[in-house]
Amino acid sequence: MFYREAGQFKTTYPADQQILPIRQDRYALGAILVLAFLIIPFAASDYWFTAILIPFLIFALAALGLNILTGYTGQLSLGTAGFMAVGAFAAFNFVLRVPGIPVLVAFVLAGLTAALVGLAFGLPSLRIKGFYLAVATLAAQFFIEWVLIKFGWFSNYNSSGVITAQPIVILGYEFNTPRSKYLLTLCIVALLALAAKNMVRSGTGRAWMAVRDMDIAAEVIGIRIFRVKLLAFAVSSFYCGVAGALWAYAHLGSVEPAAFTLERSFQILFMIIIGGVGSILGSFLGAAFIVLLPILLDRGVHLIPGIPRDLLSNLEFIIFGGLIIFFLAVEPHGLARLWQIGKEKLRLWPFPH
Repeated sequence: MFYREAGQFKTTYPADQQILPIRQDRYALGAILVLAFLIIPFAASDYWFTAILIPFLIFALAALGLNILTGYTGQLSLGTAGFMAVGAFAAFNFVLRVPGIPVLVAFVLAGLTAALVGLAFGLPSLRIKGFYLAVATLAAQFFIEWVLIKFGWFSNYNSSGVITAQPIVILGYEFNTPRSKYLLTLCIVALLALAAKNMVRSGTGRAWMAVRDMDIAAEVIGIRIFRVKLLAFAVSSFYCGVAGALWAYAHLGSVEPAAFTLERSFQILFMIIIGGVGSILGSFLGAAFIVLLPILLDRGVHLIPGIPRDLLSNLEFIIFGGLIIFFLAVEPHGLARLWQIGKEKLRLWPFPH
């Protein structure tokens, strides 16, 4: 079969420890990158950029941040949208109040601001865990939304609380078209995804997973629980903050605190549950599932004659929820695990078990 590693010998440790040790995986990743960078920008329409591709990439980045915290460290969080809001409003204020600051630097500073907020709300994780930690992060969600609405300074004293993102100008080039914004978002997401993959394979990632599996045993073998948990909160919040900045600048153009509600946090949580908890690939698969499925359902349901309009929207939610339950029942580890099982069967073909 085409997916065999027979004859692919590793003669050095770096070759054996590379991210994609099998040649076919490297070819597949290269084909995906060529498709994303060279083919889609010239083949997709503005609708695909604004309604599907850019939201998918931003959601994947936010899900990646939540997966670092929940999937790899085992700290449940319901405040993802709040940290995205911090990133969006921080980027707006950095560009507004620091003359001449590059937009990319503002995005990094927005992520660092969200990381500091994440550190503050990650302190309860040293004492509580599980459901109680989820409640603490839920409080962060409501607190951040309240602060952004209560204090007009964050929205430059706009009476409605809405901020309008400044133009994206990098090295004299203005990213003002859906295609250019897609390419910028794609570059940022690709770089941060590579960084996340290397982090989870490093000593830091192994410490995160040790805390996730059994924090008492991790502390016994010398892992500093305090430091590891707070670092996970900081890195996760940084990713969510950058995602929020991209949501404001590359996707919507203008946002308000109501755009980052609890519903958005649950949406991102469903992404990692469906895609795969503790999986970089699962973050992208879950984001694609959440973004594309409502569009496919909307197109498919409208083809069925005789459905009343008042039932149409509710029927879409019912089908959507049923599919989520189906995936959770069939494979609790998400779509990433299904993909892994498929690759294992291909490696053993024609005798898969």
